[in-house]
Amino acid sequence: MSSAASAAAEQPVAGGGRVLGFWMCTALVVGNIIGVGIFAMPAALAPYGLNALIGWLVNVVGCALLALCFAALSRAFPHDDGPQAYTARAFGKGAAFIVMWSYWVSVWVGNAAIAIGTAGYATVFFPGVMHAPGLPALTALALIWVFVLVNLLGARTAGGVQLLTTALKLLPQLAVIVLGGWVLIAHPAWYAAHVPPNPPSWREVSSVCTLALFAMLGIECAMIAAGRVRDPARTIPRATLAGTLLTALVYIAISAVPMFLIPQRELAASNAPYTDLFARVLGGRYGEIVAAFVIVSGLGVLNGFTLIAGEVAQRMARHGGFPPALGQENRHGAPARALLLTGVLTSVLLLTNYTDSVTKVFALLIVIATAGTLPLYLASALALIVLRRRAAPATGAAPAGTPAPLMLAAATGAVAYCAWVSIGIGTEPLLWTLALCGAGVPLYAWSSLARRRAALLGSEAA
Repeated sequence: MSSAASAAAEQPVAGGGRVLGFWMCTALVVGNIIGVGIFAMPAALAPYGLNALIGWLVNVVGCALLALCFAALSRAFPHDDGPQAYTARAFGKGAAFIVMWSYWVSVWVGNAAIAIGTAGYATVFFPGVMHAPGLPALTALALIWVFVLVNLLGARTAGGVQLLTTALKLLPQLAVIVLGGWVLIAHPAWYAAHVPPNPPSWREVSSVCTLALFAMLGIECAMIAAGRVRDPARTIPRATLAGTLLTALVYIAISAVPMFLIPQRELAASNAPYTDLFARVLGGRYGEIVAAFVIVSGLGVLNGFTLIAGEVAQRMARHGGFPPALGQENRHGAPARALLLTGVLTSVLLLTNYTDSVTKVFALLIVIATAGTLPLYLASALALIVLRRRAAPATGAAPAGTPAPLMLAAATGAVAYCAWVSIGIGTEPLLWTLALCGAGVPLYAWSSLARRRAALLGSEAA
């Protein structure tokens, strides 16, 4: 391991301290995975028919493999500053910057999508008002800034909000499972009434994996916030695995219900699929109750990913990729300038892409967010392989504590999964992703040059 990588890996914990325990970390993982994405996803995946279910199964397996990789890395290097330090250990600081830049971009792009999806469910309560030109965009914008303000109060406050919203957001998931089971027992023929006609297609499965992975983004969140976690060697692996498996079980249970009970064309045009599901099956105001919990779910994930966005920007400033000012904290221990910058960028992206078609904009942004996250997933899996093979565990330069064959198999499978998901990225999302993520290259070059000049001036002065 190079001395530069070592220095990057051993940066001190920020002034906010280690305030996140197991339950808060698990809530961060579950809360950031179960956001508004899963509630808007049935409409985005409806055109793919039964291929969507196959894609979900592939995603669950792939995300479980990634969770094993994250758990092994965090257990082996508990004092590292998350995936930026892992990537720096394996591939150097330049690669670590690009990976974290891409991830940071994906977080605030994802926040724009989440805000749009949450505002879409608000139309259930204000159908006439929310269709007014520009009002959905302003509602989404307001949601973004509410949680920037929450996170300015510090990680402990944001963590408490996350615990509450995570508990509430599991209720509609349970309601969908109960409803699906009741229909299966009382009216089994309903499941055969609207079977999508799509023939099997691996191309469609690949596209589904890219779209559906957005609903699973967040499995890395306990690892990203490593600098805020108590007893990270024990807490992060447990929270990562528990959160991922719990969410995967819930998703498998609820994904098929709207696909079979709502006609394909009607489902594809829905702005609030689960609300329409309950209104269709039970009538009355059940759909509005579900919509209320979906909005709570969207608020929770906005809170969690806003916290993560601030942490990533602060960490990049601490490691020399961003201006040092973004690493400064306010009196609550929150990276105030990093949070404000993230809020501004999310707002600009939202306002420049918002149209009257919620589903279209949501689908575009979630693919961009997924594509921006893939480098972090791929780099973490590859780092696990490289660090294991580079040296024996006794040297401290390679992960220990996990059987080598199991770890290498999980990492290899995770690499294959990332490659498979990348196939489904379309032309427009790919161009957006290249533009947004490629903007980090000149920034890193400028930052590196500035550091060299500062070092040279310092040596001359000495």
